[in-house]
Amino acid sequence: MIDCACGQVSLEARGAPMTCAICYCDDCQEAGRQIEALPGAAPVLDAEGGTGYVMFRKDRVRCVKGHSLLRPHKLRATSATVRHVATCCNSAMLLNFEDGKHWADIYRSRYEPDVPPVQMRVCTRFRPQGPALPADVPAYARYPVPLIAKLLRARVAMFFRR
Repeated sequence: MIDCACGQVSLEARGAPMTCAICYCDDCQEAGRQIEALPGAAPVLDAEGGTGYVMFRKDRVRCVKGHSLLRPHKLRATSATVRHVATCCNSAMLLNFEDGKHWADIYRSRYEPDVPPVQMRVCTRFRPQGPALPADVPAYARYPVPLIAKLLRARVAMFFRR
């Protein structure tokens, strides 16, 4: 189970995640700042300005407790990207899409204390200026081919119900 800070909202993610990534795109940074500004909210952005996500196939993620406490958060009314915040404690919980994308991202910070290791950093060209990123995992200026390949493999597996 993946719980909000106060435990009133729980997500379930079945199976292994596709990957664990930190995104530095402008939208993830802005959404992180907005969510962090909510009363009592925990940090969303890491020290380098990125947002950590654990990516799953959408058919493997569901809310098992407190669904009515999840509030959608969009940067723009027309955006297909929807971040979900637990209103009980303003915990960032989930990012998914309204345009048919087949994956959902659970905020990596929700896995405390058992935080999955980061496998890649993406959209680093948008990262704020500052110290160099840690060299512990590959960093990509855009969405890299290895990530696109993982997403395609997951889509094919969904087609065959694996």
